[in-house]
Amino acid sequence: MKEGLLIKTQGDSPYRHEYKYIISAGMMAVLRSRIAGVLPSDAHAGSRGSYTVRSLYFDDYADTCYYENENGTDPREKFRIRIYNGSDAVIALECKRKEREKTMKTSCRLTRQEAELLMSGSPLPDFAGHPAVLRRFLLFLLQRQMHPTTIVEYERYPYTYAPGNVRITFDTHLVSSTDFGSFFDSQLERRPVMPTGFHLMEVKYDEFLPSFIYNCLELDGVERTAFSKYYLCRKYGL
Repeated sequence: MKEGLLIKTQGDSPYRHEYKYIISAGMMAVLRSRIAGVLPSDAHAGSRGSYTVRSLYFDDYADTCYYENENGTDPREKFRIRIYNGSDAVIALECKRKEREKTMKTSCRLTRQEAELLMSGSPLPDFAGHPAVLRRFLLFLLQRQMHPTTIVEYERYPYTYAPGNVRITFDTHLVSSTDFGSFFDSQLERRPVMPTGFHLMEVKYDEFLPSFIYNCLELDGVERTAFSKYYLCRKYGL
């Protein structure tokens, strides 16, 4: 395990620590077995222990989000529309901001009609009545010509621990797509992104990561990555 996983901070902050690791299928089996022995699965995962995450990411005319990620620009942020298990029952607009190696996510719910208007580049009525994150996105939509650039989809196996707001997730079958018209369909054209047999693990927490969880995650050969799923899917598709 690379140095820098266990960090403690002081004070109440909306920012969280978030570390990402590329792991082999064998590593994932070992780490999942350890974590499942000490942490419960997220309640949203249901009986199968996982759920499918599908996100549509936006970028501007200059591909600013993509190149800021590639260059490690600090701070940086990106917008996405996210659904779960291919359903439009819950649709969220999210802004994810990264600053000083910490992340902050703000979000609001959307109706399907609102989501489809945003995906087509159309503004929404009643600007002043929208949540702040949506108003900001609408400004970017007009000023920076924000538009859909890639769909990111993966199967997530999540584990949680309330003290420290800890989330350990294992993301498999990472795929990308530019089939934007099928975003809400059960099936869409997609292509694998990760090398065969490799997956992603994410470690997220607020102020502290308990030592017993840290010890479970200790494994030689685990490689930390600075790149986001969005970047990996865009890089593959460009």
